[in-house]
Amino acid sequence: MPFEFEKFEIEDLLLVKPKVFGDKRGFFMESYKKSDFCKNGIDVEFNQDNHSKSSAKVLRGLHYQAAPHMQAKLVRCVRGRIYDVAVDLRKNSPTFKKWVRVELSEENKFMLYIPEGFAHGFVVLSNEAEIVYKASGEYAPEADRGVLWNDREINVDWGIDFDPVLSDKDKKQPTLKNINTDELIYYRNQLDFANAKIKQEVQ
Repeated sequence: MPFEFEKFEIEDLLLVKPKVFGDKRGFFMESYKKSDFCKNGIDVEFNQDNHSKSSAKVLRGLHYQAAPHMQAKLVRCVRGRIYDVAVDLRKNSPTFKKWVRVELSEENKFMLYIPEGFAHGFVVLSNEAEIVYKASGEYAPEADRGVLWNDREINVDWGIDFDPVLSDKDKKQPTLKNINTDELIYYRNQLDFANAKIKQEVQ
């Protein structure tokens, strides 16, 4: 298999490590293979690819789209180094507000799979960084949402010793307690539990 899939404490998040074939000429790797991804729980249809470039110390996030326009993402850094962060915002999730931070770089070529229901952000550790990512849903401007990057309730440790460069929008994102929770999706196991309870009551 050309990939390793590593789980986190937060269910459904996955770190994807591709197998890289390299020599003095360069390298080759598969960055996505539907059959392998589906076998490992990433059974989503990606229908938009994005590519962004950011300067040193830039922090983008924490971003998500409101339901029903939630996006799953497969993120990788093709130039430079970043810390990539995903925050669980699924209602009734046992890890609600918990987060994961991983280093993605052009050297390690790791990818972070972020399911629907998570907020996402990253901070640039190199002079420049270019990020490419697949998204399961198309960008919907009317559903564009965010959470303040340094919200104390979430308390993300960004692992940096500098003041990040932020957009005006990201400086003014709401805190977690001020977002509209009606726009969040339920943790999938909670839905399974609810369906089982309804079935039991019917019987």
